[in-house]
Amino acid sequence: MPTFVYMTRCDGCGECVDICPSDIMHIDKTLRRAYNIEPNMCWECYSCVKACPHQAIDVRGYADFAPLGHSVRVIRDEEKGTIAWRIKFRNGKKDMELLAPITTKPWGTGQPKLSEVAAPSSEMRNSELLYNEPKYVRMDDGGLHTLESNGLTLKEGVYY
Repeated sequence: MPTFVYMTRCDGCGECVDICPSDIMHIDKTLRRAYNIEPNMCWECYSCVKACPHQAIDVRGYADFAPLGHSVRVIRDEEKGTIAWRIKFRNGKKDMELLAPITTKPWGTGQPKLSEVAAPSSEMRNSELLYNEPKYVRMDDGGLHTLESNGLTLKEGVYY
């Protein structure tokens, strides 16, 4: 699902440009608005969608994700610490909202300084896991975190 920008919502802040790993989000020099210079090269990581403070970046959906004619909106709520993916189906009768906790940290925090980390053992080098994979996917402290483990409670079908 490549991304696209709603020009009326974008203010050219550049958050999407800074976070895009494939360097395809750019700011138009005359309009001062973001745009995707090469949608076919989009990695579909949705970093730009989640980082946009104005919800100006959206995604084009694939038919296996949601039926054709639908819309997908990503809403980031910093206060609640959640990201919601809202899917509206083309018949207008059914909506689906997928809610997840925000697990990213500000740039420069949380990353280990590799020069201060002990070298991996031979067992770790021969493992199929990546460096510190159990730790960073939160499998070492009892499993993946959920909305409840992040302090949110369910009230009337919505997490608060």
